[in-house]
Amino acid sequence: MTRLKILALAVLLCLGGIACTENKNQDSSLKITKDALMDKIKGGWAGQTIGVTFGGPTEFRFQGTLIQDYQPITWYDGYLKKTMEESPDLYDDIYMDLTFVDVLEKAGLDAPVDSFANAFAHAGYNLWHANQAARFNILNGIKAPQSGYWINNPHADDIDFQIEADFSGLMSPGMPKAATKIDDKVGHIMNYGDGWYGGVYVSSMYSLAFTSSDINYVVTEALKAIPEQSEFYQCISDVIKWHKQYPEDWKQSWFEIQKKWSSDVGCPEGVFHPFDIDAKLNSAYIVLGLLYGNGDFTKTLEIATRAGQDSDCNPSSVGGILGAMLGYNKIPAYWKMGLKDIEDMDFKYTTMSLNKVYAISYKHALEMIKRNGGTVEAADVTIKLQKPEAVRYEKSFDGLYPVAKKSLPPVNNPNEITFDFEGTGFALRGAADKKKNKLPDYIFEADMYIDGNKVETAKLPTRYTTRRYELFWKYQLPNKKHTVRVLIKNPNPDYDLRATEYLVYSDKPAETSHAK
Repeated sequence: MTRLKILALAVLLCLGGIACTENKNQDSSLKITKDALMDKIKGGWAGQTIGVTFGGPTEFRFQGTLIQDYQPITWYDGYLKKTMEESPDLYDDIYMDLTFVDVLEKAGLDAPVDSFANAFAHAGYNLWHANQAARFNILNGIKAPQSGYWINNPHADDIDFQIEADFSGLMSPGMPKAATKIDDKVGHIMNYGDGWYGGVYVSSMYSLAFTSSDINYVVTEALKAIPEQSEFYQCISDVIKWHKQYPEDWKQSWFEIQKKWSSDVGCPEGVFHPFDIDAKLNSAYIVLGLLYGNGDFTKTLEIATRAGQDSDCNPSSVGGILGAMLGYNKIPAYWKMGLKDIEDMDFKYTTMSLNKVYAISYKHALEMIKRNGGTVEAADVTIKLQKPEAVRYEKSFDGLYPVAKKSLPPVNNPNEITFDFEGTGFALRGAADKKKNKLPDYIFEADMYIDGNKVETAKLPTRYTTRRYELFWKYQLPNKKHTVRVLIKNPNPDYDLRATEYLVYSDKPAETSHAK
């Protein structure tokens, strides 16, 4: 950072109990009152809770399309409490966050990765996509970071860690490198590559939101934490470029994002389908909301939500980042309607409320400030500011191209699933279920054979919280015709194991032209 930039930053920060100084070695520091620090931490947690609640009714109901301006989205006094009580699973991004905060509180800031992995793997809450795939892996002996690696997790590029990295940014004010160190440990439990970068980027924006009220600075500076050769970096760079090109028209930038970045490759549910839970696309919507909202809380939430797809998690991220920037007290009163009514309510499946996490996250922030060269005094803290540095380069699904998705007919033989495909990989979707709800849970065991060779034996539970998200998958096969055969070792007439469809990959894109 040049001296001129440091001085400019100091001007931005000399408000609300915050001041920047510069030492002889050209490093900068930030002095902030403890009250201002707490206000920003509270703003981050409150903002994400507001955002996820606001976007809840539209989550994945608008896939590949905008939510039109004329469509109202509910918000009223009492809505927060009603949603907390009636739709607790909406808060999966927050209860995962709180799980990690609780681990840090109980096991310390140096808690080993297995502490985080086991905490959410054995928790009672519902999970989806990369989180659930990682949970299954952990419960079945595949430890982190292999639990999030794309060979073992078809959802490695999904949004999961992106929606759960708030905690590391909020406990690392002005210290993005400290945040990404935590992200490396926790984020690889469930994600890899672009999926991991989503969390690194979001946590870096949170961290920098403590140091600047300039949205453009936070969005651009945080991107320095991402390797330039990654598609995630290129996608977000495009959004920043399009914002400059169309500064008054967020919808035009949205269309540009769709044209270039809306083709999912990994998630078997999203390939050949408008559903898109890919981290970089949804992070692009986060940046869209932040840049075009330009510090206006209402406009920021509206844009991030109306961009569609994961339209509860994306406003949750922008609400948290902007809440940390503005501080709790400056979040508009309209959006805090009913907030006091829920701040002492524990999120379902946890023993932690907003008021509890405000205090614990503040405590962790003070510890992180001291660990990273800062000081904590009676009324103030001085943070030794850090510049974002690019984390290592990773790429999921390298060299894999989706070429087909095919439905499977009803199974005539309940003990066997068989299909042929030509390519380099596949993912088989389906589910294990009870035929009657009153039955106890059951665990199928099945052997998978490829071309006559036994490749894997897997457990396939009917229990939702321990289910295997895909029945089977395999990548990096020779490009030729293959036969997949799944033999169910313990069929039971009271339970179903249904295979519904399979996705096929090759080592080159499918030919789509019909020209002769």
